[in-house]
Amino acid sequence: MARPIAKDHDLKRGAILKAAARTFADEGFDRASMAGLARAAGISKSLIYHYYPSKEALLFDIHFTHLSALKGAVEGVEGGQDAQADLRTVVHVILEAYRNADAEHKLQLEALGALPDAERKVLEALQRDLVKLVSEALARAAEGLFTAKPEALRPAAMSLFGMLNWVYMWHRPTGGISRAEYADMVTDLMLGGMARLARDV
Repeated sequence: MARPIAKDHDLKRGAILKAAARTFADEGFDRASMAGLARAAGISKSLIYHYYPSKEALLFDIHFTHLSALKGAVEGVEGGQDAQADLRTVVHVILEAYRNADAEHKLQLEALGALPDAERKVLEALQRDLVKLVSEALARAAEGLFTAKPEALRPAAMSLFGMLNWVYMWHRPTGGISRAEYADMVTDLMLGGMARLARDV
């Protein structure tokens, strides 16, 4: 008979993932140990191994969970009559999903190469799905611009992600612009830039 899953299984798994992301980001994935992670998380090493057989399995699930949450958040935006308002909502949703995910972002930049090719391809597919969703929101908001100039759509989408990543790189929660204000700024910049581009088509 299969052993039943504990009621707090997902809660414990989530806590392990967050602790692992912080530890791997702070110490470097190659240098971090399961023993050090256990100390940082305040749990036993055997409990971590109950959930994950290796550091690589942990790293994959950190990325998979984070990217799946991002994709799900964008997919959850219900389109309405105003495509530009929908784009604004998408930008706000992404920035909110980025909250408290600095360690995950750092690992995406620095540690993805530690995973086997097959697992990297799964994560890269999630990244492509996310870019596709954002590209579609941009295309709807641009009112035909990217039908006339399809080669500009991907650069526009990646530019949007580049601006959103400013929050991870440089934003500080105290003083200056708020996360929501920055989301509006990014949306306004994208809409203004797309309108300018459309005049040249």
